[in-house]
Amino acid sequence: MEKTGQLTVIGGGLAGCEAAWQAAEQGVAIDLYEMKPERFSPAHESAQLGELVCSNSLRSNAVDSAAGLLKEEMRQLGSLMMRAADTAAVPAGKALAVDRRQFADLITAAIAGHPLITVHRQEVTRIPESAAGPVILAAGPLMSAPLAEHLQTLTGRDNLAFYDAIAPIVDADSLDMEVIYRKSRWDDDNPGDYLNCPMDREQYERFIALLGSAQTVALRPFEEPKYFEGCLPIEVMCERGTETLRFGPMKPIGLMHPQTGIVPHAVVQLRAENRDNTTYNLVGFQTKLTYLEQQRVFRTIPGLEKAVFLRLGSIHRNTFVCAPQVLEPTLEMKGVPGLYLAGQLSGVEGYIESGAMGLLAGINAGRQALGKTGLVPPEATAHGALIRHLTGSDPAHFQPSNVNFGLFPPLSPGEPSKKSGAGSGRNWPWG
Repeated sequence: MEKTGQLTVIGGGLAGCEAAWQAAEQGVAIDLYEMKPERFSPAHESAQLGELVCSNSLRSNAVDSAAGLLKEEMRQLGSLMMRAADTAAVPAGKALAVDRRQFADLITAAIAGHPLITVHRQEVTRIPESAAGPVILAAGPLMSAPLAEHLQTLTGRDNLAFYDAIAPIVDADSLDMEVIYRKSRWDDDNPGDYLNCPMDREQYERFIALLGSAQTVALRPFEEPKYFEGCLPIEVMCERGTETLRFGPMKPIGLMHPQTGIVPHAVVQLRAENRDNTTYNLVGFQTKLTYLEQQRVFRTIPGLEKAVFLRLGSIHRNTFVCAPQVLEPTLEMKGVPGLYLAGQLSGVEGYIESGAMGLLAGINAGRQALGKTGLVPPEATAHGALIRHLTGSDPAHFQPSNVNFGLFPPLSPGEPSKKSGAGSGRNWPWG
């Protein structure tokens, strides 16, 4: 394969390997830097590239799901990650799960065997300013402190976060608007920007009891039970006393029902998650409850009995940028020409999403190395929906997200529902 350009990739995880592969397949020579085995993060154990540090599941493989659709788009775009995953697949029903050792072996062998990729087993503590060609930073959510500090100098300290505090997101169509009412706190002059789920005393006490007895996710060996006071898990707040939530995220003050005039005993507020008002965030409901427990407990909230959860809550150690502030739709950093961010660092959650952002960064950095303009996937694709979230979200409320149909633009009148899967045929890769 003839070399026609050059670039640097920092990080040999899913995103870094995918980025390197995509750029190399365009004829660009790659210097890929991976600090293992010279140094390991607290989460890594193997010297392999593409190591899966948590679950071996890549979630749904069905193309009528957002995660399955993203996988199929990646396959269509020649993804190394998907080629390895399909080869290393193990039985998992409708999900795609892999033999993690075989999966990493396949990625390591493919990267090491590519004639245009050179792997350097050494730690990078600064983003190189004199690199030959573009640089892709895909150092992962547990990137080293020196590298994170250097990134902060480029992004601005307020645009880099180190802990995720994620609240659940629900589909607007699944909410019971006979119970829920629209009102902003203290604002009586307009319908308000928030949806409110009211509770009487009995409902609140039952909710508190359920929350207090619900099962939580155990901390991983590399995580510390360290939370910011401003984003405590809701179950931790509940442990501080039965009235704590009523003086925190569930306070009813200023939320009198506009029709009945009743002030509820407690209120769960929902804030629009996108500009189309098709998805809503449970305000202040960041949590370490297990996914099953979140659905069981939160569906006891009035108006959420049939809620469809598009994203469930979590709190964990993660390094990510405020993407709407610092990233172009090509994943190139604003104000830093030639520097691309990929993987969870770019502001996505999950194995597949990280790989997908590596794929896009690799395509675009490779194109830049070849003197071509970058490509941005249409919003109606799964890749485009993630870019839409990264670059079009409100920076003040930005949180990393898995791919879900709530990130997609609204359907046209008469178009089949995304949830039925009938409309997903429009979401195939671009160009």
